[in-house]
Amino acid sequence: MKICWFCIPAHGHTNPTLSLVKEMTEAGHEIYYFSFNEFKEKIEKAGAKFISCDEQEFEMEDKENAERVAKDIVFSTQLIVKTTLALDEMVNEKVKEIKPDLVVSDSVAFWGKLIAIKYKIPYVSSTTTFAFNKNSASYMNQSIWNLAKMIFTMPKANKQLKPLQAKGYPVKNILDIIQNDNETNTIVYTSKYYQPCSDTFSEKYCFIGPSIRPVETPFEKTSDTTIFISMGTVIKNKSFYNDCVEAFRNTNYQVIISTGKSDTPFENLPSHIQVYPFVDQMAVLSISDVFITHCGMNSASEGLYFEVPLVLCPQTQEEEAVAIRTEELGAGIWLKRIRQSKDILEAVNKILADPTYKQSASKISKSFKECEGVKAAKAFLEGIKKE
Repeated sequence: MKICWFCIPAHGHTNPTLSLVKEMTEAGHEIYYFSFNEFKEKIEKAGAKFISCDEQEFEMEDKENAERVAKDIVFSTQLIVKTTLALDEMVNEKVKEIKPDLVVSDSVAFWGKLIAIKYKIPYVSSTTTFAFNKNSASYMNQSIWNLAKMIFTMPKANKQLKPLQAKGYPVKNILDIIQNDNETNTIVYTSKYYQPCSDTFSEKYCFIGPSIRPVETPFEKTSDTTIFISMGTVIKNKSFYNDCVEAFRNTNYQVIISTGKSDTPFENLPSHIQVYPFVDQMAVLSISDVFITHCGMNSASEGLYFEVPLVLCPQTQEEEAVAIRTEELGAGIWLKRIRQSKDILEAVNKILADPTYKQSASKISKSFKECEGVKAAKAFLEGIKKE
């Protein structure tokens, strides 16, 4: 089977797919993975044929405008149209050459879905966040005002689809592109238990659990209590890491901070607080007792896989959905406002003092480990080919 796979330039959307790509290529299937040069090495390591989208003349504005994309349907439509048109010639040429049996695209790599529609190729959505429908949308905090605004701006958004229609994409409505329904074949990288409103999704949704890397570089546990802090690649609150340092300065906890691309300066760090740009996150989580996280779907899932309760500090609507669900299941505390550094310490100490947080994290972990993983996803994709 030949598969054209499309993804956005984001580690959080690419990484979960790689073990499935590896499973498929080892079974003899051909994966043609349309992505960006930053991800070339890891995609090829998984056995796929990498096709670069970087040479096309457009910028992925949604990297810096994630919140606007989520809230502004007119802006989102402009971005979808601009991106699809920029990739149109190259992608169409490759698809005609490859003649794929299946198209798999990230749930927000809409150009992949559009190609599948245009060429009437079976389509699968690869969803690295929670799956969303009218029932689970409440986890994205979509207010009545936001929904009314979306409906009001829909005609303007639909008018912007004309350039796509002129290029042969048979779309009449923006919702045809951005919305999946219960008839859309979808792979979701979480468990039914962790997924909000999972009973409202059809059998077309395949919940395979998170993709967890093995520990590569073991990390030494130097205290009875280890706190891991990571807010992802980019952090909005520039004082957050220093607030954490002050929160834990006078404790005997082992504190490990992974700052990513943050340029936060640190002064007078006590010896029990260690700061790194990057760490082997699986290794650190395997020895951690509490994880302070931005609630990226991958990070939260990794923490919960290792049965670590979470202090939840989301920065986007998508991350807020993870915070809401995790707190709802009793596996973490959402720190909605930090007035002073002791708020962080109090949240951590509350989790350490109450064993139900650990028990709830263990229950989610169990649901992850009971998922059939990439083997179930492989069978799911092969079954679509036979339909």
